[in-house]
Amino acid sequence: MIALGVFLHAVGGFAAGSFYIPFKKVRGWAWESYWFVGGVFSWIVAPLVIGYLTVPGLLSLLKNIEPACLFWTYLFGVLWGIGGLTFGLSMRYLGMSLGYAIALGFCAAFGTIIPPIFDGTFTDLLATTSGRVILAGVFVCLLGIAVCGWAGMCKEREMSGEQKRLAIKEFDFVKGLLVAGFAGVMSSCMAYGLAAGKPIAEAAVKASVKPLWQNSPVLVVVLLGGFTTNALWCIILNIKNRSAANYIDGKTPLPTNYLFSALAGVTWYLQFMFYGMGTTKMGTYDFSSWTIHMAFIIAFSNIWALALNEWKGAGRRTVRLVVAGILIVVASTIIVGAGNFLAQRPAG
Repeated sequence: MIALGVFLHAVGGFAAGSFYIPFKKVRGWAWESYWFVGGVFSWIVAPLVIGYLTVPGLLSLLKNIEPACLFWTYLFGVLWGIGGLTFGLSMRYLGMSLGYAIALGFCAAFGTIIPPIFDGTFTDLLATTSGRVILAGVFVCLLGIAVCGWAGMCKEREMSGEQKRLAIKEFDFVKGLLVAGFAGVMSSCMAYGLAAGKPIAEAAVKASVKPLWQNSPVLVVVLLGGFTTNALWCIILNIKNRSAANYIDGKTPLPTNYLFSALAGVTWYLQFMFYGMGTTKMGTYDFSSWTIHMAFIIAFSNIWALALNEWKGAGRRTVRLVVAGILIVVASTIIVGAGNFLAQRPAG
């Protein structure tokens, strides 16, 4: 059962680490245009299709949920949407390798330490072995981010502007670092959204929905919040940059642009679908789901980064630095998972 859970998390991590690839095939559209189209499929179409297929009477079920539960689930989705929006920008400025490592590093770190700070139990972490292990994992994660940042600065010095634009058209390390950090912090709200939506999942199971699909209706609400944020921002940029004509501009390859944007959006949704499925199969190890998810995303995204030659032209020392930084971030998620495991063990 647990092995199946890990496998499902791996599939979700592969989807998350791969979703941006189809966007690279879009031609002649501004970033906000293909991001908006991808978002329609990622946060509206795919969740509703899967929801209707797996949850009989989906809308009726949601209507019977307490308004407060729906509000908080939606609100965390809105906050996560800000993270998702800026996460896309971090890919734009840093590429997949640095963008994923830095953004998800911050996401893993803040997703671990914000809850105990919020509920006033942070000092309790220092008093327990599990708490100290978790904090050590967060420190290691920040160390990995620092090493990735060092590699990014080395890349900035070693590669010519032409080389950087060849691999990443809008490479900007400083801007990307700030955006990725903010994206990581806000993206941790997805975990809170799923937690806030637990009553929805429980109601789904009571309504005879298979436990494997209990998070489908939760994702409908969370991702609606994410769509709200992203749609508003993309429309503002469409107006500001006069790029709204992209959607009907016959001078661009419209069919393929819509196809690849939709493919990217559906692929991004799949990460949450498989993550939600994976958590139902982890049993007492469910606490490690977020950690495992982060590790798989970082691993798969960097396999793609190497395949796409994002670091071509950088020196060997710089490449070794980024590989080391990524491995440190992955190791930190394992340490945090070990700390959570210790916290779950019965006393004595």
